Amino acid sequence: MAETIAEMRLPTTELRDDIPFYTKVLGMKLDMIYPADDPRIGVFSGHGLRLRIERGAPEGPGTLRILTDDPDGFAEGNRTLTAPNGTKIEIEERHPPMVMPETVHSFVVRRLKDQAPWIIGRAGMHYRDLVPDRLGGSSIASHIRIPDGGPVPDMVHFHRVGFQLIFCIHGWVDVVYEDQGEKMRLTAGDCFIQPPEIRHRVLEASDNVQVIEIGVPAEHVTEIDHEMTLPTPHYRPDREWQGQRFVYNQAAGADWVPFRLPGFICRDTTINANTKGVASVQVVRPGDGEGAGSSPWASHDTDILFTFVMSGSVTLHGEGREPYALETGDAFVIPPGMKTRLSDASGDLELLEVSLPGSFTTSLETS
Repeated sequence: MAETIAEMRLPTTELRDDIPFYTKVLGMKLDMIYPADDPRIGVFSGHGLRLRIERGAPEGPGTLRILTDDPDGFAEGNRTLTAPNGTKIEIEERHPPMVMPETVHSFVVRRLKDQAPWIIGRAGMHYRDLVPDRLGGSSIASHIRIPDGGPVPDMVHFHRVGFQLIFCIHGWVDVVYEDQGEKMRLTAGDCFIQPPEIRHRVLEASDNVQVIEIGVPAEHVTEIDHEMTLPTPHYRPDREWQGQRFVYNQAAGADWVPFRLPGFICRDTTINANTKGVASVQVVRPGDGEGAGSSPWASHDTDILFTFVMSGSVTLHGEGREPYALETGDAFVIPPGMKTRLSDASGDLELLEVSLPGSFTTSLETS
């Protein structure tokens, strides 16, 4: 079977100066050199790369990034170098530690009718940003839809992330996860917690499936796993990834209990317990009886408190602000310490509330 290889071409003025640098400093192998009487082309390989360094090549020298688990032990600890042929060398961590930016708190209201643009992202999915400032990069909240149903052109992948929620608000989607058995169907009201680095693949979706995705931090890496086949042969429901368990929470048959704000009830998704307090996710509805659908003034002390209006309508009052009449598709973020209240909830109101961390205190105004 014929072998196909690829190589990158870089220029040089004197190949003899490049050979010791690429072989001794960068630890690559010299595979070819020619012509013998006046070498002008050398082919080097190493670190998953093949380079053709050619005298007089028209390309610029470019930048070569080398990723290693031991950057201090590579190239005598130098992090930046310049090769004799002018190529810049950057030496970086193979898996740099995840940076968790400090939250920049702000009061955010994002309305569907404001017609924020839908951006086509990974695997052809459409993304709408629900928190444009991303709270200083600490988190991202996306409204995601797949307009046309059928198989999704996805691959087995994982995310280098601290927390990730997928909550279905319309339609259905089939997903398969590492060590969690056969594919699972997420329908409206259901949610997944994708622990950090769990391998998964989106298989198929209904027409106009829509989900809310919350990720921490806002910018995180998605990597493709070309080796793993899903489903995996083992079923390990109690497995943890960086202290978090996979959660598949279904709306059907859920118990409803009093919410932290009087006038409303909620169902817990077990996410607080399964992430060991990293986050809490609750679905909220108006309660019954006197005062249902309206809450007293209240404030909270958690870092991030995000809410999405899944159905119905409600009025959000903020301290020193004009009231906001919110409808299906709207979202808001309340910073810690700010006093707010809800009123005039419609009977079909359903809110998705996500807090990070999961446990926090709510202070109610009693007067």
